[in-house]
Amino acid sequence: MRMMREPFFTKKRILIIDQAPKAVNDRTWCFWEKEAGIFEPVVHHRWNRISFFSDTFSDTMNISPYQYKMIRGIDLYEYVSSESRKHHNIEWRYAKIRTIKNRGEVVIVETEAISYTADYVFNSIMFHGFPQQLPGGAKGYLFLQHFKGWMIETNEPHFDPAKATFMDFRVRQKYGTAFMYVLPTSSTTALVEYTLFTKELLQQEAYDIALRKYIASLLQLTDYKVTHEEFGVIPMTNMTFPLQKERIIYMGIAGGQVKGSSGYAFQFIQKRSKQIVDSLMEDDEHLSLHHTLSEKKFRLYDSILLNVLENRKMSGPRIFSNIFQKNPAQRVLRFLDNESSLQEDLQIMRSVPTRIFLPAALREIWR
Repeated sequence: MRMMREPFFTKKRILIIDQAPKAVNDRTWCFWEKEAGIFEPVVHHRWNRISFFSDTFSDTMNISPYQYKMIRGIDLYEYVSSESRKHHNIEWRYAKIRTIKNRGEVVIVETEAISYTADYVFNSIMFHGFPQQLPGGAKGYLFLQHFKGWMIETNEPHFDPAKATFMDFRVRQKYGTAFMYVLPTSSTTALVEYTLFTKELLQQEAYDIALRKYIASLLQLTDYKVTHEEFGVIPMTNMTFPLQKERIIYMGIAGGQVKGSSGYAFQFIQKRSKQIVDSLMEDDEHLSLHHTLSEKKFRLYDSILLNVLENRKMSGPRIFSNIFQKNPAQRVLRFLDNESSLQEDLQIMRSVPTRIFLPAALREIWR
């Protein structure tokens, strides 16, 4: 999408290889932003207010000038595909990729049927999958953020489509940090999603039990139908992922564009995509990507939080409750987006117990 918006790329031949056409709605992305982004035409719903719930603190907050937005996977796939058909220099092919290798000044992409040569390859494939545990001898932390969501529909109006439940920690914390999202898209429809930060996945029935219980007890609904469901797993880790290996540029999870302490990815992928496109337009012969000082700073913050969770010094609900209770929502959203100032970072840090987080910070700085 970003390349298509820039005349610079009209003379480039662009090949997109995917394993198969994307014809189903397999995921939902939610994120916040102040202005219209490049995918604004396919924003399915947006909210100006978000609610936070826990046993110790609950509130509904106006997040202006931000809007919390939802994009459905199928809408994004169809939008990008439709736009690309307007550009004769862009071609789609469907194949399973075996290997991607640098060879001198080019990259070789081998599929099961044919090989391609390119000046650059932008790769989001993790050929061995993302790790379920840290490699032997590696120092760091690895949690899995896993979630199951139901789109439910009621016969009678029940939801406020202008307000989203951002986090609801009033669920059992039996397996680890766990909370619910409730994202209404009308007065009778909402995506209810059960999310956990743990080391291992649950049996599918455990997610279903948690969803049914939450919908019955806290949403107080018994008459509803499930019209769609989705399931996903995202790594939450301070492991270092490569940005670039010569002329192979890594994207998405493969490029470390998931925030280690929260699992948020959509906006981080957008920022990296913009950085890559801007860099190519400056010098498409010698593209070189590096982690910025700001990225390193926030990676340290992620490591500190993962340290606290790993060593069970403070629970996830207490951490997020303290932060939301003692800071305006806009500051929290900037912090979660890696866009807060140092002064705001210090205000966030003062929200949590120094006796817990300072030792964790010193250990991570020392490491």
